[in-house]
Amino acid sequence: MFSALLFLRVGYIVGNAGIIVTFLQFSIAYLILFFTVTSICAISTNGAVEGGGAYFMISRTLGPEFGGSIGTLFFLANVVSSALYIVGCTEGFLQNFGPKGYYIGGGEGLPNSRWWRFTYSSILNLLNLIVSLIGAGMFAKISVIIFIMVCCSLSSVIASFFLQGPMEIQIPEENQIIQNATYHVNASYTGLSWSTLSGNFYQGYTEDYTSNKRMTDFATVFGVLFSGVTGIMAGANMSGELKDPGKSIPWGTMSAVLFTLISYMTVAFLTAAACSRTLLTNDFMYMMPINIFPAFISIGVFTATFSASLSNLIGSSRILEALAKDNIYGRILRWITYGVYNGNPVAAVLTSWCLVQLMLFVDSLNVIAQINSVLFLLSYFATNLACLGLDLTSAPNFRPSFKYFSWSTALTGLLGTVIMMFVINPLYAISSIVLCFLLIVLLHLFSPSAQTAGWGSLTQALIFHQVRKYLLLLDSRKDHVKFWRPQVLLMVSNPRGCTPLVHFVNDMKKSGLYVLGHVIIGREFSQLASDPTVQLNTTWLSLIDHLKVKAFVELTVARSLREGLNHLGHLAGLGAMKPNTIVLGFRDDHEPIDFFQTIGSDYMTDKFEREGKQFELRTDEHQVDSHEYVCLMADVLRMQKNMVIARHFQHFSKAQIRTGSFLYIDVWPVNFFKPSSNDPFDTTSLFMLQLSCIINMVSGWKHPKSEGSAM
Repeated sequence: MFSALLFLRVGYIVGNAGIIVTFLQFSIAYLILFFTVTSICAISTNGAVEGGGAYFMISRTLGPEFGGSIGTLFFLANVVSSALYIVGCTEGFLQNFGPKGYYIGGGEGLPNSRWWRFTYSSILNLLNLIVSLIGAGMFAKISVIIFIMVCCSLSSVIASFFLQGPMEIQIPEENQIIQNATYHVNASYTGLSWSTLSGNFYQGYTEDYTSNKRMTDFATVFGVLFSGVTGIMAGANMSGELKDPGKSIPWGTMSAVLFTLISYMTVAFLTAAACSRTLLTNDFMYMMPINIFPAFISIGVFTATFSASLSNLIGSSRILEALAKDNIYGRILRWITYGVYNGNPVAAVLTSWCLVQLMLFVDSLNVIAQINSVLFLLSYFATNLACLGLDLTSAPNFRPSFKYFSWSTALTGLLGTVIMMFVINPLYAISSIVLCFLLIVLLHLFSPSAQTAGWGSLTQALIFHQVRKYLLLLDSRKDHVKFWRPQVLLMVSNPRGCTPLVHFVNDMKKSGLYVLGHVIIGREFSQLASDPTVQLNTTWLSLIDHLKVKAFVELTVARSLREGLNHLGHLAGLGAMKPNTIVLGFRDDHEPIDFFQTIGSDYMTDKFEREGKQFELRTDEHQVDSHEYVCLMADVLRMQKNMVIARHFQHFSKAQIRTGSFLYIDVWPVNFFKPSSNDPFDTTSLFMLQLSCIINMVSGWKHPKSEGSAM
C-alpha cells in the first residue's frame, strides 16, 4: 500500500497543511478506508471471489448495469493510478540524476524537460508492460522483496531524524518560485526541535512549484494525500491469483491499513518536528540530503512507486478482462477475451498500457492525484452502497463471516466518500458521477449482459423490500369510490388471436392492476409428472416483453375452464391488489387470426416459432360450449366482480388511432342485466361511463371521441 506519498509528498502535505490538519486529513482518509475495508471484507467473506477483484464483487452484488459502470470507472481509476506512480517515480529519479541532482552534484545530469520526463515515464511504463506480460505471478513472488526494501528505506528515514544533525539544504533549481540562475536559496533542517514543531502546527498554504505555481488549499492537499492510500483494493484486484481470497483479503487488507497509517503519521510528525516550513514547501525530496543512507531513499522511491504502478496496471487489466468475459460491452470488448496466453490476458494488458501511456501526457503528479482520488472514492462509494443495500434488504444469502461489518459502517463509509469527492474537486466529482449514471443508462439499454446475466441484482432486492412494505400498508378495507381504478383480469385462451384486445385492456387499466390469466386444461394436478406452468411462465413473460404491456401473468392447471376461472378469480393478485374486473372474450364462431404471422401486423414476430410453435390457435374441439360460457359469466357475478365482454377486437387496429382522423366509440349507458331500468346512473351504466372516460384519458386515445354511448 506504500506509494509515492511516503517519500515524495509528506513534506508537501505537512508544509502546507501543518501537522494538526495533516493528522486530521489522515484520520478522515483512514476512517473512509476502514469503513470501506469492512465492506470489502464483508463481500469477500460472503462467497467465492473470482478474478476481477472489486469489479467482480460489485457486479455480482449490484447487477450488470451498476457493476459494469462502476467497474469501468474503477478500471479507469487503476489506469490513472498507474500513471500517477510512474510520474512519481520519474520525479524521484530526476531529483537524484537530473540537473544538479543529489548524485550529480553541480553537473548537468540527465536532461529534465517536459518531453524528456515523458520519455523516462514511457520507459518505466514499458518495463511495467514487460513484467505484466510475463505474468502477475512473477510480481506476486517479488512483492515480498519489494515490501522488505520499502521497509528498510522507511527505517532509514525514521532513524535519520534522530541521528542527523542540523544542516542547510539548497532548494532545487527546478523550483522557479524562489530560485533562479543568480539567486540561490537554502532552507534549514534543524533536527528534532520543539520550536520547529510549533512552527509547523498550523496550515500555511503556498504555491506548488511542480504544477505551474497553483495555489494550494485543504482540498488539493487532501487530494494528494488520499491518492497515496488508495492501495486497499490491491489485494482484491488480484483475487484471481490468491489461493484463498476469503481469508487473504480481510487479513491482508486490514494489516496493510494499520501498518501504513502508523508509518505515515510517524514520518509526518518527525518531519514537522525537524524541518522548516520553507524546506518542506520548496523541496519535496528533502529526505535525500538528511538521510544517513541516501541510497535507501532512492531505492524506496523506485520500489514503492514502480511496484504500485505495476500493481495498478495488472489490476486494471484484470478488471478489463472481467468486463469482457461478462459481455458487458458486447462486441466492443469481445476481442479482449481472445487475447489470452497461458492464462495471462495479453490483450487487456496492452489496452491498459496504452491508456496509461496517454495519461502520462498530464506530467503533473499533483494534478493526476486529484483525478485518481475522485475515481477511487467513487469506486469505494459503490462498494459501500452494495453492502448497505444488501444489509438493509435483509437478503438471506448475504451473511458474511466478517463480524465487524454492519449497515452503519457501510453508511458512514458511503457518506464519507461522497463528501470528500466534492471537497477534493467538485468538477471532477460531478463529471465522474454523471459519467457513471450515463454508463448505467447505456448499459441498461444496450448491454447484452443486462438481459442474459444470471447474477442477481441488488435493484430487485430493494424493489422486493419496498413492495412488500407498501403492500402491507395497502388496506382493502380503506378503499373508496373516489380513488377507484380498474384492476383487470383478462382471460386469454391464446395470445396469437387476441393481441389487439391485450393492448386495448392495457390502455383501459389506467395505472391499475393488469393480469393476464390462462387456464391449462388437463388431468388432475396430482396425476401430472411436473407442473406445466413452471416452463410456460417464462414463455408468457417473453410475450409480455414482446407486446410491451404492463401486466402480470397468472397460470393455473384445471380440469375445465370454469374451474380455472374460479382459481384465478379468487387467487390472482396479492393483498389489496386483486382484480375487481374480469374481461372475457365473446363466444362466437369467427376464424381466429394469427397476429404473430400476419404480414403487416403490428405484432408480427418469429420469436415464438423457434422451438416448436408456441401458443397454438384454438380449434373447434377446444371451443367452449354455450352452457359453460354462461356459467363463466354467472361465476364472475357470483364473485362480485365487474364483468366486461369483449367482441370484434380482431378487427381493431391501433394504427388507425395514430392517423389523426376522428374515431368514435359508442357508449350506451344501459344496464343489460335489467333492460327495463330507466335509471342512467345505476352501477352498470356508471361503470361503462367510467371505463370510457379512462380510455379517453390515455395519451394514445386523445383523437378518438366518445359520443354518448360503450363497449
